[in-house]
Amino acid sequence: MALRMIMLFGIVVADTWLVAALGEQSVAAMGLADAIGGLLLGAQNAFSNAAQILVARAWGSGKASALKDAFVSSIAINIAVCCVGLALLFGFGDLALQSTAQTPEVYAQARIYLIIFTGVIVAEALGQSLSAFFNGCGDTKSPLYSYLVSVPVNLLLSYALIHGHAGLPQMGLAGAAVGSVVGAALRTGYLIYCVVRMEAAWKNAVLTRFKSVFWDHLKFALPIAATFFSARASTTACTFVYASYDVYQFAALTLIQPWIQVVGTFGMAWAQATGIVVAQKLGSDKDWPDQVAFLRMVWKGAFITAFLVSVVYLAVILSTDIFYSALDEKTKTALLTFIPVLILLPWPKNSNAICGNTLRAAGRTVYVMNIFLGSQWLFKVPATIFLVLFLKAPVVWALSLFLLEEIVKFLPFHWTVPRWFKGPIAR
Repeated sequence: MALRMIMLFGIVVADTWLVAALGEQSVAAMGLADAIGGLLLGAQNAFSNAAQILVARAWGSGKASALKDAFVSSIAINIAVCCVGLALLFGFGDLALQSTAQTPEVYAQARIYLIIFTGVIVAEALGQSLSAFFNGCGDTKSPLYSYLVSVPVNLLLSYALIHGHAGLPQMGLAGAAVGSVVGAALRTGYLIYCVVRMEAAWKNAVLTRFKSVFWDHLKFALPIAATFFSARASTTACTFVYASYDVYQFAALTLIQPWIQVVGTFGMAWAQATGIVVAQKLGSDKDWPDQVAFLRMVWKGAFITAFLVSVVYLAVILSTDIFYSALDEKTKTALLTFIPVLILLPWPKNSNAICGNTLRAAGRTVYVMNIFLGSQWLFKVPATIFLVLFLKAPVVWALSLFLLEEIVKFLPFHWTVPRWFKGPIAR
């Protein structure tokens, strides 16, 4: 799971690295377009993460019909979310870009990139559902292999189209979007192939309760989806606020955020795997005598990954001259100021992720949603507006809110989960 997530976010890092050679204007345009496109992908990913837990429960129950219900309802919900998202994109996406782009050139590049990127949104509607299904069944390799198939094609094609190599047209920033579309289509195609080829009892099970299962699935998924969607929406809102910075500081934030995601996936994958295991054990409806030992082991692993992530963050920032040699010195200086925040960020973030995924697996989805929504919309977004628009604080203060948000979530999360050490997890 960690390798798959690294490849997912690694595509963004690689694309940003390739686009950085085009200058700060292209990097800023990509940052705005990704804020909107990523919001729609985040909505699909949110419902897929909910489906992952339901699939794990169905898998743990050993009932073929329950597994097929989870499979079909997950796909139906993601397709519906995709259609709603595209309608909103074509209705309001251009207005959002016009109101936030620093220059006409940034707006023009971001608009073209976003139009092409809709292909990724369509392909991932099915691709993310299938990945969640395989993960919930304990088959984390198939989603990984889908990226091994698509990522090389994505990166090579993006590079060729951005710079006009191998006889292909020089498309600049738009070339990165085309590469992403082709890569997403290949990945989804591979996962469909895996489903068709697999031999399993659930494929022949009768789907007799689709309507009721669909609504039960939606009811369970909505708080989880709201949590993930809110995280992406608040990030998008903050990105629009960040756009008021000069192009150098905004470019620095645009460059570092994909690194935060790709390196942080070690901790996030560990936490998601925890949620899957807990859901599978609860779905089996059997006593779980080793739950305390399991949760203690999980937290030890979270702290180990936090240390490793901090080290990698430090190495990335200190290697700025190597990765982004074409950028202005002002952008590089802004990146160096991020070091203290990045070293501390993984520790509370990883521990909070363990709590959140464990609570979701046990059905406490509304509680987790309230923690996330409160920390994002009552703290992070207002604080970002105050620091950036009113105080005109340096960009490092904007990044520090990532850390402070995790600290705000820490107490309500760690007040609840450790109490389970005193008794069995409630079903």
